[in-house]
Amino acid sequence: QLQLVESGGGLVQPGGSLRLSCAASGFTLDYYAIGWFRQAPGKEREGISCISSSGGSTNFASSVKGRFTISRDNAKNTVYLQMNSLKPEDTAVYYCAADRVCTVYPALYDYWGQGTQVTVSS
Repeated sequence: QLQLVESGGGLVQPGGSLRLSCAASGFTLDYYAIGWFRQAPGKEREGISCISSSGGSTNFASSVKGRFTISRDNAKNTVYLQMNSLKPEDTAVYYCAADRVCTVYPALYDYWGQGTQVTVSS
């Protein structure tokens, strides 16, 4: 069974950092691009970053560019989202998803994790 599991969320103060992990089970991530998305209450799901299967190509939404980085360790079957300089508006449930193409459009992704809550508050 193909499964993605996010972890690393939590409560952090403004200006702080968190690293989210997206671990795959039941399949290898080697051939998949991974996207990170977030959804705040009452808002649509927003694509914030993606990384190609090789890791050679990445993409970031303007709202997180310069603050977030994405990386992958195919040997560990895991993708990471490093979030720095966090702001209260970054508060949301964060999801990872797998597909063949690196894109920040959620409708194009077939496989999703269950999400992890990130709360940025003092």
